[in-house]
Amino acid sequence: MWYNIIMQKLNAVSQTERLVLTMDYKFSDKVSKLQASAIREILKFTSEPGVISFAAGNPSPEAFPKEKIAQLSAELLNDDPILALQYSITEGYTPLRDFLKDWMTSKNCFHSEFDDLIVTSGGQQANELSCKVLLNEGDTLLCESPSFIGSLNAFRSYNVNLVGVEMDDDGINLEKLENALKTEKNVKILYLIPNFQNPTGRTMSLEKRKAVYELACRYDFIILEDDPYGELRFAGEFLPAIKSFDKEGRVIYSSTFSKIISPGFRTGFVSAPSPIIQKMVVCKQVSDVHSNVWAQVISHRFMTSINREEHFGKLREIYRKKCELMLGYIDNEFSKKITYVKPEGGLFIWCTLPDDCNMNAFCTQAVRDYKVAVVPGNSFSINTDEVSHSFRLNFSTPSDDQIKQGMEILSKMTKELFD
Repeated sequence: MWYNIIMQKLNAVSQTERLVLTMDYKFSDKVSKLQASAIREILKFTSEPGVISFAAGNPSPEAFPKEKIAQLSAELLNDDPILALQYSITEGYTPLRDFLKDWMTSKNCFHSEFDDLIVTSGGQQANELSCKVLLNEGDTLLCESPSFIGSLNAFRSYNVNLVGVEMDDDGINLEKLENALKTEKNVKILYLIPNFQNPTGRTMSLEKRKAVYELACRYDFIILEDDPYGELRFAGEFLPAIKSFDKEGRVIYSSTFSKIISPGFRTGFVSAPSPIIQKMVVCKQVSDVHSNVWAQVISHRFMTSINREEHFGKLREIYRKKCELMLGYIDNEFSKKITYVKPEGGLFIWCTLPDDCNMNAFCTQAVRDYKVAVVPGNSFSINTDEVSHSFRLNFSTPSDDQIKQGMEILSKMTKELFD
């Protein structure tokens, strides 16, 4: 299995190191159940010569506004270097927070009568803080199945009862969600990625967004709405966030600049009811004090000095072209026995093999024999032992030439195996 191959390499220690590492370390219960992200470990081996990687989830290098960032950075360090170099407040750089409140208000994702906002070190910290603030050990957190591995590991670190709910083509299955709400004890949070979900690329319908919020009111739980890809819609119509329906303070809305400016900034934010934000501030103070000040200032100056819709439009066009390039091979060159989810935005395509196919063997063969890396579907499973017949393709990171070369190879492979 692909995952086992990776872990064997990671666990291989030289004889000298074995002789030195004789200490019997006693790790905490919080980390004893965690495993390294299979995706991050896969990426370590895609640097081998000749490997084409569709396994990442990074923005396209051509999407970075390098010149503008360089200009703003030079101005900041020349005109007000102490602002970027000194400690700051935990809540976040005030001008950035004020901008975000206004921007989110325009999207109905910030309600001034009961919401507040905190800047976080990426969207991942936003989700982890939500768990830290609201969940006790043994409480239940529901989420889509499959789901984003980074958040799943964050949730697991708090020893919560993590329960996955199957998805339909238009988002989480409402019948199975309500059944979980009736049968699982102490359901506190429902974690969702409504727009271009990672890993499936699916988008939750407007009807389901409204229905999920109604269920939250009826069964008394919090919705954690993770929206890292929302501005990257290149097909279909924009849909309102679940947060926009929030009248009772039941939705935590999390987003990030990682996909629209730079993931290296590690700058995200949370819009949520004030009592929740107040507790997040306290927890963040003992975590990292505050997020990177330089990145916050540059993010603010960037977002307030550009034509945002023009910038977002350029990003959408980049990803639309890359997605269509990859889909063209799946539609015209892949074995017809492989099905897929056609995304309306985001960075990923979710492919499914025939039921009698061993997905892990397929992924292993792809990278070992064909030098093309994809991510096994069970990397995103709530229960890592459950069977998956799917794998994830990323179209944002590889160049167009790499997409062409890699998809030609995968096309040949699928036809040899299934036709």
